[in-house]
Amino acid sequence: MKVAIYGQNYVKETTQETVQQLFNFLLLKHATVFFESEFLTTQNTAIQNSSEVKTFDELDTSYDLLISVGGDGTILRAVTYVRDLGIPIVGINTGRLGFLATIQVEDIQTALSEIFNGDYKISERSLLSVTTDPGHNDVVNTSFALNEIALSRKNTTSMITVETHLNGEYLTSYWADGLILSTPTGSTGYSLSCGGPVIAPDANNFVLTPIAPHNLSARPLVIPDNTTVTLKVSGREDQFLMSLDSRIVTLSNTTTVTVKKADFVVKMVELLDEAFLATLRKKLLWGEDRRN
Repeated sequence: MKVAIYGQNYVKETTQETVQQLFNFLLLKHATVFFESEFLTTQNTAIQNSSEVKTFDELDTSYDLLISVGGDGTILRAVTYVRDLGIPIVGINTGRLGFLATIQVEDIQTALSEIFNGDYKISERSLLSVTTDPGHNDVVNTSFALNEIALSRKNTTSMITVETHLNGEYLTSYWADGLILSTPTGSTGYSLSCGGPVIAPDANNFVLTPIAPHNLSARPLVIPDNTTVTLKVSGREDQFLMSLDSRIVTLSNTTTVTVKKADFVVKMVELLDEAFLATLRKKLLWGEDRRN
């Protein structure tokens, strides 16, 4: 099996220990192991100098699996490598409880043994695809998002107006700090923090969630995922920010943003005993523990 390993490029002792445990397991399974080049530089010298380690800067369809070490944010970064290649992603969680990175450090050997034995399921996650008029190089190179696309104010405390059309029909103009368009996967992220609903991963919907809206009537709106959403920003400043998951670009107010469902999915590996509702319950309980 050809396996890629990716993580955020910072040194963290718990992450290094996890990667060492993961690496040892993969060698026992006679896997061919490729580390993302920059991530390898954050690991201990034993791994860096191992003759069993290869590196990658880009992926191709020859890979059987990508293992992300970190949290949900790390998986969002990993998706920019996987793109439309169809490589299944496994998330090992070295931080707090995640909705995507569900394998805990203490369960690595058990969980990966099940995966290597074929005892897993694939959860196909929808993505958003964005285009801008006029075009922007950063958007052309990576024009998709697994969680959400958000438009927000820049260099001002004043709100912006986001004129919104659905399939060419005018919906409303949100007067707010910004607007989030979220996938079901992203419904448990930024959108949820702004009062949006939780949507099951396999639902065929997206959700529009205003960020701190001034309009009392502005509420999150669930829409079919075959909807084309067109957005235009106006405000006191000449520019605004657009984020695609954790990637941020600056756009001019003359820019029209068009968002629709991407023509490919991301494949998340789930163990057979994993369930979205169970993870949701744990997440809610974890939040209550943090407040107490």
